[in-house]
Amino acid sequence: MKLAFSQSSLSHIKSDLLVLFVSSDKTLFDAQKKLVTKEFPAAAPALDSGDFIGKKESNVMIYTSEKAASPRLLLVGFGETTALTLETLRRCAAQVAKVATGKKLCSVAVALPAKAMMAGLSHASIGEALTEGIMLAAYKFDKYFSDSDAKKNNTIQTLTFCTDDKKYLNEAKSGAEYAQTVGDGVLLARALANAPNSEIYPETLAKAAQKAAKDAGFTITVLDKKKIAALRMNGLLAVNQGSVRPPVFLVMEYNGGGKKDKPIVLVGKGVTFDTGGISIKPAAGMGEMRMDMHGSASVIGAMYAAAKLGIKQNIVGLVPATENMPSGSALVPGDVITYSNGVSVEVDNTDAEGRLILADALIYAQRYKPQAIIDLATLTGACVVALGFVTSGLFGTDEALKTRIKSSADYTNEYVCELPLYSEYEELIKSDIADIKNAGGRWAGAITAALFLKRFIKTESGEMPWAHLDIAGPAILPSDTAYMPKNGSGVCVRLLCDMLRNWK
Repeated sequence: MKLAFSQSSLSHIKSDLLVLFVSSDKTLFDAQKKLVTKEFPAAAPALDSGDFIGKKESNVMIYTSEKAASPRLLLVGFGETTALTLETLRRCAAQVAKVATGKKLCSVAVALPAKAMMAGLSHASIGEALTEGIMLAAYKFDKYFSDSDAKKNNTIQTLTFCTDDKKYLNEAKSGAEYAQTVGDGVLLARALANAPNSEIYPETLAKAAQKAAKDAGFTITVLDKKKIAALRMNGLLAVNQGSVRPPVFLVMEYNGGGKKDKPIVLVGKGVTFDTGGISIKPAAGMGEMRMDMHGSASVIGAMYAAAKLGIKQNIVGLVPATENMPSGSALVPGDVITYSNGVSVEVDNTDAEGRLILADALIYAQRYKPQAIIDLATLTGACVVALGFVTSGLFGTDEALKTRIKSSADYTNEYVCELPLYSEYEELIKSDIADIKNAGGRWAGAITAALFLKRFIKTESGEMPWAHLDIAGPAILPSDTAYMPKNGSGVCVRLLCDMLRNWK
């Protein structure tokens, strides 16, 4: 999608669809009604009828004239100005995308909302939110439909923002361009997560990451099974035992900061298909487990966007990738894994495999002596039970790091909720035959999984700043939302990019 910016008057803007945002505040509504009907007399009946009064996320389509620069005018309600937020803008913009793609329109022009409607929001954030809403809502994963009529792909080729205020336009442009780049990262993550296992498995995930690295300008090293074994990444090797496809370990590096600046390390779980292994999952819904690598998809998407944006930080992305398959050679309950740091783990449940491969990545991350480590994983069904499909679980050892994440979660509306890491829960993952076991039973499953990971971020000097995001709910959505599609959502790419750009 190409972005464009114009200072033309509304009636002279050429597009398939011209969009105006309308407030439900009576004074503002009446003023906008007067302006709109002066420029577009055809809008008078709709505005006079009382059917459209600017209610939040409502819209009305008006056909102006075949000869008009924009033959279609879409009025979208913002609701009350005092209640306006960036999320309101995203959701209203999503309405625009759905109308445009539903009618297979190619060019959309959006009149930037009047300043009186903006309730103190910055011009850059307005451009950012509107671009996000349109870009993300227009996405459809339809590549495998053979019938072109069944495809519901994004037809929007050009998105033009317009206002007669040059400063407003320039500031909105900076936000829109930022959002477009981050949006590309989100769409990359969605494409990787939604792809079937026949398309994305460890080796092809590596190829996709290599392409992203080439396109965005960061470096990548792909460690094969031999190198993984040499590094004694025994958790990754153990989970991979049942698969005929070998594992890979991806090391992505972007150097946007100073040479002596410590990096921020992002770790993504890359189980490209999770059957549960010997502790096999029920058949119903198992197809969703192609998305069990969404943590890796989000990290690859965030690395892509951060590098494209030129964020002034050194960033490392680590992805342990494997399938979790049952076979005669598979890992079985009761096996013991000894990691390169000496910690031994009893395998209580082979379907608790994500933490086994993340442990290797957390150990590897420490060689960078990073400012912080953040891991993302579709780790537990328990987190979905606790928080549903709206919110990711947040765990961590460092208050400043958790505050950064919470701040960006609030800004992007990619919600997080902090859950505890109380030592009392460690009793649940004590083992009779090893240092720790990989599953703690039915209770507090998201917490015991996080406590398992916490064992692997300790160094000789103590625990380093670390946060774990359990994205199992919002990563794999059961239905469409305003601008998030069913299935792979691309969650946390926007959160991570906002956090990284504001890191000081």
